[in-house]
Amino acid sequence: MTSFVVEADGGSRGNPGPAGYGAVVKDAADGQILVEVAESIGTQTNNVAEYRGLIAGLRALLDLAGDGASVEVRMDSKLVIEQMAGRWKIKNEGLRPLATEAASLARRLRVTWRWIPRERNKDADRLANEAMDAAAKGVPWQSSFTAAPSEQGSLFGSPSEAAPASGTRAAGSGAGAVPAPGTKAAPVPGAAPVSEAKAVLDVPFSEVEASGISDAETFPTTSATTGTGWRPPTTTATSLFLLRHGETPMSVERRFSGLGDPELTPNGLAQARAAAARLTREPYGVQVVVSSPLRRALVTAETVAAGLGLDVVVEPELREADFGAWEGHTFTEIQRRWPDELATWLEDPSAAPPGGESFGDAARRVQVIGDRLVERYEGRTVLVVSHVTPIKMLLRSALLAPLAALYRMHLDLASLSLIEYYADGPAVVKAFNDTSHLR
Repeated sequence: MTSFVVEADGGSRGNPGPAGYGAVVKDAADGQILVEVAESIGTQTNNVAEYRGLIAGLRALLDLAGDGASVEVRMDSKLVIEQMAGRWKIKNEGLRPLATEAASLARRLRVTWRWIPRERNKDADRLANEAMDAAAKGVPWQSSFTAAPSEQGSLFGSPSEAAPASGTRAAGSGAGAVPAPGTKAAPVPGAAPVSEAKAVLDVPFSEVEASGISDAETFPTTSATTGTGWRPPTTTATSLFLLRHGETPMSVERRFSGLGDPELTPNGLAQARAAAARLTREPYGVQVVVSSPLRRALVTAETVAAGLGLDVVVEPELREADFGAWEGHTFTEIQRRWPDELATWLEDPSAAPPGGESFGDAARRVQVIGDRLVERYEGRTVLVVSHVTPIKMLLRSALLAPLAALYRMHLDLASLSLIEYYADGPAVVKAFNDTSHLR
């Protein structure tokens, strides 16, 4: 399995002042640079620039290699590495959205975090300074990087299948190019193989300091042997029970129901009560109830919360996708009026209904609230009452599945799914589309 290295850096001349970031993606086997990216970002602080560099590097790797790739992330920012590894809390609220975005990208990969001294982060540092220099001159940043042409082709398909993100430049003849036969890039100074990483996620940070672990130790956030579902986890899970709302008149008539706000039918209310009867019993132990603001979800959530003696926390990001002009129409009506748009929408998650929201945009929105819930309610059991699209997105992300996987999922009304998140490993899906309480 091919593994990678992402090196990222950011800087600010003035802190805050004119800022920029840079990042490179390398082949872990020989240090060959595969992609580089840089950008000036106006007036920002050093820490913001560092996080922006990390986000750009992770995105470039995902565009190159896709979900599930193994990567060691190296940065000379101890703050970013320790926060991403879960060792330090994020006290600066201005950094929290950036950390959340970086964490959501990292969950799609198999990441090991490593702090390195600045002198060993020269490629990313060079790019960050190039971006700041270009901004000072009022010109766009342009890569000065050249690579040996590849004679082996792309590792991950044609450039159209794995095109680098905007602002990146892939080495060689296409995204994922490899060194030409007989050539070898110089290895990265001071880089240790990922297999030599020392896992310290289960050690309190005070013990890390006392034990004399150096700044250059690595801090894995995913592991092949912990929290995977194959072996017992070593930490308490943050559990998200995902409940789809009950039946509405729109679902009876099989009409697209996005941001419209229909009430539950009598059968939908009965489904909500059945879910409440189940979730208020042992062993569920629900401690928090969170809901979409749309009435069909909110009434379902309130029905369960009443049995638990809890209030409902409303989160707007848990709303259904916006189906735009298709709202209230049946599939047949849409096929007749918008045949080309429908065909594209069914094949491409980045395509949106006329005036609506694409699944790609919905996925980004839902990932942010999902990460926020896991962080806010760490170690607790949370009931999330939402809709088909947000629930599918959370499940897809937990499974590291591509966005197109949502076309292969089916969720019944009032169905229950469960994701458990562990600090020492990736998320684990433990239930999907369970409707036993409705029988």
